[in-house]
Amino acid sequence: MLVRRAVTVLTVAVLAGCGTDSRTPEKVRPSPSGSAAPASAPASPPAPETPQELPLGGTKIFPAYRVVAYYGTAGNAALGVLGEGSADKMLPKLRAAAKPFAGGRKVQPAYELIASVAQAGPGKDGDYSRMIPMASIQRYVDQAKRHKVLVILDLQPGRGDFLPQARQLERFLVQPHVGLALDPEWRMPPGKVPGRTIGRVGSGEVNRVSDYVAGLVERHHLPEKLFVLHQFRASMLPDIGKIQKRPGLAMVQHVDGFGTRSEKNATWDRLRRPKQFHLGYKLFYDEDVKRYGAADLLKFVDVPELVSFQ
Repeated sequence: MLVRRAVTVLTVAVLAGCGTDSRTPEKVRPSPSGSAAPASAPASPPAPETPQELPLGGTKIFPAYRVVAYYGTAGNAALGVLGEGSADKMLPKLRAAAKPFAGGRKVQPAYELIASVAQAGPGKDGDYSRMIPMASIQRYVDQAKRHKVLVILDLQPGRGDFLPQARQLERFLVQPHVGLALDPEWRMPPGKVPGRTIGRVGSGEVNRVSDYVAGLVERHHLPEKLFVLHQFRASMLPDIGKIQKRPGLAMVQHVDGFGTRSEKNATWDRLRRPKQFHLGYKLFYDEDVKRYGAADLLKFVDVPELVSFQ
């Protein structure tokens, strides 16, 4: 049985995060909030003359590191553990949670920050998605840089397209410690509303975004950058086999889903594609039943290289 991630409600809008496969998605109240994103992104800084490195050294994420992330958005605990406090408050907890996952690798802590949040209402531009304030993103990116932490900016575009939202974040993506995650659950088909429908995205759109991000890596002499695709149903990435690999990107299929161990195992066994992607796995503090620990995950066939907590 496939399982969804847990649906939670943002105080001004819909939510971020999750859903179930075995239940009808919860309906959510529409929000008057619209998109707060700027019409165009400011120019990115000039490229450095010498190649840059990752926060803990080197230019390749895998297999040198195992990345362990806290997931959520700024100032909203309902959307994930990352929002339960400031970055300074959460970082010691993240480091403690991440340490047991080494398994012979260096552990690289990360923040997976939901940068655009799916909304119950269309907003002024009709896309059912709202970008969090750029100043909030900047605080996480700057704090992460000081403490040698990776940042993964997560997109929930509603009825919009992933690529325009990614372009709005270019000022962050040109930094060597910042990657990108696409969440198809919140990419809506025409006429559908987040929280009432489990979304999907085709390979063509994914490939356009990955091509854009890989171009930034090349032009700015960046180290390998995380490019994460969330999935808990096959229908979310219907033509996943056509998703292209890109130089400069560590492309991760992140298998989500909460529930019992047997339910999570069924999702993992059905979806994972280790010959095509690096693999990620999500652990839920509240929704998982007998949540797997580090020792359990390190015994998996195809041990996850990116582990996140929600």
